[in-house]
Amino acid sequence: MSEKKRLLGMTLDELKIVAAEAGLPGFAAKQMADWLYKKRVSSIEEMTNIAIAKRKWLAESYEVGKVPPVDFQKSVDGTIKYLYPAGPGNFVESVYIPTSDRATLCVSSQVGCKMNCLFCMTGKQGFTKNLSANEILNQIQALPENDELTNLVFMGMGEPLDNTDELFKVLEILTAPYGYAWSPKRITVSTIGAKGLKRFLDESDCHLAVSLHSPYPAERLSLMPVEKAFPMHGVLDLIRQYDFTHQRRVSFEYIVFKNLNDSVQHAKALAGLLKDIPCRVNLIRFHAIPNVPLQTTDLSKMEAFRDILNDRGVTCTIRASRGEDIFAACGMLSTAKKEKSI
Repeated sequence: MSEKKRLLGMTLDELKIVAAEAGLPGFAAKQMADWLYKKRVSSIEEMTNIAIAKRKWLAESYEVGKVPPVDFQKSVDGTIKYLYPAGPGNFVESVYIPTSDRATLCVSSQVGCKMNCLFCMTGKQGFTKNLSANEILNQIQALPENDELTNLVFMGMGEPLDNTDELFKVLEILTAPYGYAWSPKRITVSTIGAKGLKRFLDESDCHLAVSLHSPYPAERLSLMPVEKAFPMHGVLDLIRQYDFTHQRRVSFEYIVFKNLNDSVQHAKALAGLLKDIPCRVNLIRFHAIPNVPLQTTDLSKMEAFRDILNDRGVTCTIRASRGEDIFAACGMLSTAKKEKSI
């Protein structure tokens, strides 16, 4: 028997095709979307305003495709890391981060990653596959704390803009009236500057976060091989062509490494690089990973770095580290061990 197709992750246009196949009227696509994204049902049988015979027909070839996490770990700081299946033998991790005023989910877009950044465990895992829209959206839909969510960040496993077609389906569903109807201001997509950046800037109103990590191209290349294919200066020139003064904002992520990119010279160079872009810089403490010689810098150095940027008119903050004890912090996500055990 062939595997059933999953409705969760389908756009309204895709659901219209399904409705037509089933001999349903056009408005049935909107009904299915309502059941999937507003009522968040787990089975076709629950779609009670669709005729029983048609539901039976749909269930022969389709399923909702909402799959619960198979494991979780909870940090001492309240952060929860969830493990979701992503096809035979594959898994992805997503991270739920509650604070006093918001609840954020860090979402994955790939199993592994092609980019092989020196400081990232996901990159060390290698690349297995792009996640489908179903597998991306399922991390949100099947989250036990779904009702608590206020924000989404696509900063988990993988490079989101290396999986643009599926990512854009998910962003449409999240923000469209037929879907979650979320404001794009509640969603941030992170990138190291991949080929899908221009499409994202043209087609999406969601916030953008760009991984920078050095103001010097050669040094950035030593940390991030993508610098060769998509140079930092080209990425910044593209960003300068768009308006980030109103609804949409851009931030730059800067992991701080001891005696590498944490100097006064680096801070001044970074301020000069970004001075004409309305933005925020987030300083991130490096979280040590196995077999990587990079070290964590002192908090006092991060504070001095922050103050230099702020004094030069570039808004800069130090991001609080969450979930390090369960390997859920920035750069620490990996399912390699889980997949090898299967």
